[in-house]
Amino acid sequence: MKKDSVIHRISVEWGLLFPEANGEYQSPINLNSREAWYDQRLLEVGLNPNYVVCRDCEVINDGHTVRIMLKSKSVVTGGPLPSDHEYELSEVRFHWGKENQRGSEHTVNFKAFPMELHLIHWNSTLFNGVEEAMGKKKGILIIALFVQVGKEHLGLKAITDVLQDLQYKGKTKIIPCFNPNTLLPDPLLRDYWVYEGSLTTPPCSENVTWILYRYPLTISQMQIEEFRRLRSHIKGAELPEGNDGMLGDNFRPTQPLSDRVVRAAFQ
Repeated sequence: MKKDSVIHRISVEWGLLFPEANGEYQSPINLNSREAWYDQRLLEVGLNPNYVVCRDCEVINDGHTVRIMLKSKSVVTGGPLPSDHEYELSEVRFHWGKENQRGSEHTVNFKAFPMELHLIHWNSTLFNGVEEAMGKKKGILIIALFVQVGKEHLGLKAITDVLQDLQYKGKTKIIPCFNPNTLLPDPLLRDYWVYEGSLTTPPCSENVTWILYRYPLTISQMQIEEFRRLRSHIKGAELPEGNDGMLGDNFRPTQPLSDRVVRAAFQ
């Protein structure tokens, strides 16, 4: 089956099973850098991620993605977020391609990156947890980073070094220490875009504030290959015809912008 027809089938099925996936303000989108609106107000209160090192973090292969579950209280304030509201970091998720020319969910001027990672936050000023915040106004914040291939990323080494133990769906691993600060770009390279969208996986609920950093992180070819070696099925599962069982190309295609405005915190 051709990849395009598979993608079309998935979008139809998601729309039937998860009505919110048919919404007008869905994610991801293509970011047209020339059409983004420079909003000086975003610079009045700097975006301030205040992340702390997580001890005994769980890393999971759930058959769709790799998830890092964070227990320590890391928060973000400022930037486009409502003043006096804190958004707490709940987990990190990865989306990647089976080849380097695709993999990211968002695109920039129709260019895809080999990988995109999502730092998923919930509004801990208004809600008691990520599930309660989903779909609610001002409930969810996702900070996204594009990832390119180049030199090794030392912060992600803690993750890529254990992926061989997570080969199959349902496998988990506790790592002694993970520092989410290493996933943020250099403080001098923190230009970003912001727009209102949705979760990119079911239930695809909206009211998600997206912050996308302009400058990508860099990981090595060996590191991205560790992700590509993962499997989307449990050990010993019988695979349907045409499915090689490899985890990858786990990105949702871009969705119409509709009447939304993408704002930029840089000129």
